Amino acid sequence: MTDETFVNQNDVEGTANGVWSRMLAGNRRFTEDKLEHPNRSVEAREATIDTHEPDAAVLSCSDARVSPDIIFDAGIGDLFTVRTAGQVIDDAVIASLEYAVDVLGVRLLVVLGHQNCGAIKQACREYEALLHELTADAEDSLMAADSVADLDERIMNAESLMLRTVGFSIWQAHESELESAEDFERVHIARTIEQLVERSEVIQRALAEDRLMITGARYQLDTGKVEVLSF
Repeated sequence: MTDETFVNQNDVEGTANGVWSRMLAGNRRFTEDKLEHPNRSVEAREATIDTHEPDAAVLSCSDARVSPDIIFDAGIGDLFTVRTAGQVIDDAVIASLEYAVDVLGVRLLVVLGHQNCGAIKQACREYEALLHELTADAEDSLMAADSVADLDERIMNAESLMLRTVGFSIWQAHESELESAEDFERVHIARTIEQLVERSEVIQRALAEDRLMITGARYQLDTGKVEVLSF
């Protein structure tokens, strides 16, 4: 199949599971170097001049190695993508995803983290620096424990946006005795989903009315494979 392939969105299975299966099939093609490059022809471009009806929205990291359209072998009009460092959410991100859900009618929202995330690494450095600052003068382990008793509050009130957002996910991971970078990435994906649901009435309503499915995934840089997460 060539770049001239055009897939009519109306022929794509109209359920969230069907959309996700199609995306994962595209990822398999990507990992196997069997790309079809669907919906990248002149016909596809012209068909979406006046409107577009993407089946899925993807909130992903801005990392240059993690382009959803490429790793899912998607094309013009297929995915509504929102990208920030560490897939951190703010009002603009939420408003964008609400537009995708309520106006464009996407049935699937994917929160996509990835291996070796620079935002996770930066938040880890800031987290460790805060710990050092709080415990530097402690004379024993009991004093050290007292010093970090309100660590979560200090993180939430930190000046650094990266520490307040990604760093809090790292704190949650530590609280569950999870210590690896992979664990931090997975916990942060799960927490991002929780925040989206908590902060957006539009997303809450779509979930309640079975108009939307949210899934978490982690892209593996070394294999190109998208790991589907279950929480």
